[in-house]
This record gives sequence, structure tokens and C-alpha cells, in this order.
Amino acid sequence: MVAGLIPILLVRRYSASADWLIFSLPVLGVGIFALLWCVRDFCVSGRGTLAPWDPPKRLVVVGLYHFVRNPMYVAVLMILAGWSLLYWSWLLAAYAVVVATVFHLRVVLHEEPWLKRQFGVDWEGYAARVPRWLPGRFPPH
Repeated sequence: MVAGLIPILLVRRYSASADWLIFSLPVLGVGIFALLWCVRDFCVSGRGTLAPWDPPKRLVVVGLYHFVRNPMYVAVLMILAGWSLLYWSWLLAAYAVVVATVFHLRVVLHEEPWLKRQFGVDWEGYAARVPRWLPGRFPPH
């Protein structure tokens, strides 16, 4: 919905820009690949799903979660950036900023407190060594 249907509805009356195709497709592709990788890690490593009624049973710290704590949200924002470039749309760019703000508030106010309650010291150690949004340095193996 957030990265697919809503952006398409926002630009449904416009045409994609062939001039920006070379820039937008790699961003879209990496975002989609990263999102699918994260969903896989949730299922395989976390033994759960994205659904609130079936959250991961184990703290997911593998794959892209090794570098940032919220790679799924970063992937969605990359997809939105790709759409913005493809349509050269300031409306989509503004939408992405709103979505990023909502993601940040959700993470800080809801998800991180839940993770701390759910996983305790494992979460605290993970949060201390892995940045929330952008990798600053590569964490130790």
C-alpha cells in the first residue's frame, strides 16, 4: 500500500519520465530487493511475519538488520524515492517525507519499546551497536 498503491494513485494522471529511468530503476530495484530480503529474514530468522498477530518470535539481527535496525522501512523509502525520480514528482517526494516521519515516530514510540519488553537485554545490546536508520560503521561480526 505505502510503497505501491498510494504512489501510483498519486501520479496516475502523469507519465513516467524516460529521462529519469536510468536513475529511478536502480533505486526502485534495490528498494524492492531489500524489502523482500527483510521479509524473508523475518520469516526464516525471526520465525514470524509482518502481521501484528504473528510478530517474530526471535530478534532478527541477520542480513540487512546487521547494518541498520530498520532496513525494511529504509527499503520502502528507497522505493518511494525511486517512484519520485521515475515521475520526477515533488508530490511523491513530499509523500516520502511524510512517510519517513510517520515511520520514525512509529519506531521510536511503539516498536522500540515493544522490542525492549519482548527481547530485553538482547534488544538493548543490539540497539547499542546497530544504528536505527543509516549505517555509520560496519558492526563487528
